[in-house]
Amino acid sequence: MWTSGRMSNAKSWLGLGMSLYFWGLMDLTSPALSGTPTPPGRLEAFLSDKAQPHPRTKRSWVWNQFFVLEEYTGTDPLYVGKLHSDMDRGDGSIKYILSGEGAGVVFTIDDTTGDIHAIQRLDREERAQYTLRAQALDRRTGRPMEPESEFIIKIQDINDNEPKFLDGPYVATVPEMSPVGTSVIQVTATDADDPTYGNSARVVYSVLQGQPYFSVDSKTGVIRTALTNMDREAKEYYEVIIQAKDMGGQLGGLAGTTTVNITLSDVNDNPPRFPQKHYQMSVLESAPVSSTVGRVFAKDLDEGINAEMKYTIVDGDGADAFDINTDPNFQVGIITVKKPLSFERKKSYTLKVEGANPHLEMRFLNLGPFQDTTTVHISVEDVDEPPVFDPGFYFVEVPEDVAIGTTIQIISAKDPDVTNNSIRYSIDRSSDPGRFFYVDITTGALMTARPLDREEFSWHNITVLAMEMNNPSQVGSVPVTIKVLDVNDNAPEFPRFYEAFVCENAKAGQLIQTVSAVDQDDPRNGQHFYYSLAPEAANNPNFTVRDNQDNTARILTRRSGFRQQEQSVFYLPILISDGGPPVLSSTGTLTIQVCGCDDEGHVLSCSPEAYMLPVSLSRGALIAILACVFVLLVLVLLILSLRRHRKQPYILDDEENIHENIVRYDDEGGGEEDTEAFDIAAMWNPREAQAAGAPKTRQDMLPEIESLSRYVPQACAVGSTVHSYVLAKLYEADMDLWAPP
Repeated sequence: MWTSGRMSNAKSWLGLGMSLYFWGLMDLTSPALSGTPTPPGRLEAFLSDKAQPHPRTKRSWVWNQFFVLEEYTGTDPLYVGKLHSDMDRGDGSIKYILSGEGAGVVFTIDDTTGDIHAIQRLDREERAQYTLRAQALDRRTGRPMEPESEFIIKIQDINDNEPKFLDGPYVATVPEMSPVGTSVIQVTATDADDPTYGNSARVVYSVLQGQPYFSVDSKTGVIRTALTNMDREAKEYYEVIIQAKDMGGQLGGLAGTTTVNITLSDVNDNPPRFPQKHYQMSVLESAPVSSTVGRVFAKDLDEGINAEMKYTIVDGDGADAFDINTDPNFQVGIITVKKPLSFERKKSYTLKVEGANPHLEMRFLNLGPFQDTTTVHISVEDVDEPPVFDPGFYFVEVPEDVAIGTTIQIISAKDPDVTNNSIRYSIDRSSDPGRFFYVDITTGALMTARPLDREEFSWHNITVLAMEMNNPSQVGSVPVTIKVLDVNDNAPEFPRFYEAFVCENAKAGQLIQTVSAVDQDDPRNGQHFYYSLAPEAANNPNFTVRDNQDNTARILTRRSGFRQQEQSVFYLPILISDGGPPVLSSTGTLTIQVCGCDDEGHVLSCSPEAYMLPVSLSRGALIAILACVFVLLVLVLLILSLRRHRKQPYILDDEENIHENIVRYDDEGGGEEDTEAFDIAAMWNPREAQAAGAPKTRQDMLPEIESLSRYVPQACAVGSTVHSYVLAKLYEADMDLWAPP
């Protein structure tokens, strides 16, 4: 038997020997037990009349747990349930107390009846259950009538939350031309409602916008392509709106949406095509190698790596004259000059250019071919070019004894233009500062203008210029290298001054010197010198020359027993000849001194030293004597110099030492000497100046005995003016040879 919220018959049932069992609060919205839903929030107790095999300890509490729906919007407090103790006689002597989570704030209890109410709106998504404690007290004494016991209030879910896409909006990419069913992206929506209760959190996906291009799996949220051959070049961007609806998508369910931006990525499904099948270009014949002639472009609707191009010249008569390269930034073909052009040789060229994709996809080869061709016509334009030399370099060999005015080379240049203007030749004088050569202005004949000397300049590097007569600004140049060939025009000679010595005790045939020679000439077969005594010394009884046949010669003695007292120096003329042709020779003189030597041949003294010094005086002693003489000479010169610069002391008389002269003007002077010499007061009274006589002469400048040059006639006459007095003093100063300037 079910009872609801009242326990008045419990005693009678117990009195009949029935046991009372509390199964707790059921889900009040579920018909699991009776099949008929009971009002929500009511306390249910189940009474069984079956005898229990074993007696149990009686529980005083008539409750276990409560259920209450969330989001109650009524004005009155929401009834949750009732607490009741079998000690409660209904006379109000029992007081019920509620504690724990939300007690007094979210939930209240009637302390007399035990009714529990919710006084705030409940949200399961914020909190799904509350744990509280209940106790029954004696209202009069406050003594606990029952032990404190714990119970739970569970919040029952309702469908009050729509599905939400937490990661939206989404961005995805899928290759164009993808097959139907290609996965693009997966979207996920979450529902905050209780997934274990009903269908409140059961989400179903659908496409609101984006059909027929894309579809979505209703359970997993995976978006897939739904249309074949979607072409990026036709449409690249798609905006797809996906809906997520709870309650399994049924009517009344809540829904949320998100946006998925899908971009079709490019594949190489478009072959390149030249928009122009014929190009017309022109280039100057003077264009340097690698200069740009023009550009060609093959259009490709693809992008990125799929639009990369490679241009090549596949045919035409200009493949040797022109080249083509691909600009990696703009994918254009740049035609450049490959070798020098000439309007006179060829005026036009034709090229067949191919543009192709280097990166292909096998599944799209049927859309090809992925290359295209175009024809390029290039016209060469004439320009006024400078004269051209043929050949472009000259090498000339000329002997150094060539006569002045001899033509050594014909320089040839011509105007490459159709007009074929006349040419005038000249030499760049900066390349021939010595003016050894000149060129005929009309014929280009290069001739010598000065004697050449290989020993001075063995090479000449000059530049010959050629200019058009009608257009002097067009100038061409050619280098000319001239090698001056050697002729035998220099006689051999000693490389240095030879000075030999021979001992007094030398024997006949003894070697006293080895000599060599040099020659400024450079014969092709090398130098070869011949040595002999000069004709005037061919019968020299003292010395002879032996040619070593290796460009050196030995000087040998012919006799023994040389004496310094008889002859201290010998001069031996030696004739040196070269190998020609023609044979040239010179005479070199070898100076041979006779020296005193010891038994081992070491020189003790030679003839010049022997005559200058006594026998017992050595070279070191001579140097010491000369040093002493030099020091004494310096001392004598120093003493004489000091005496010449010594001055006599000034002799001043007593009158001059004590004399003071007061001048009427505030002029700063040089002391009493200047004041006495230039006494301005005398100019105010010339008569007194005349009576005073001539001024006294300074003793430090002139003795009292005056010379004739000191005599000056008196210029101050009676009645003379100041002007005449000044002139007289000036004349006196000019005539004074001892006065300072």
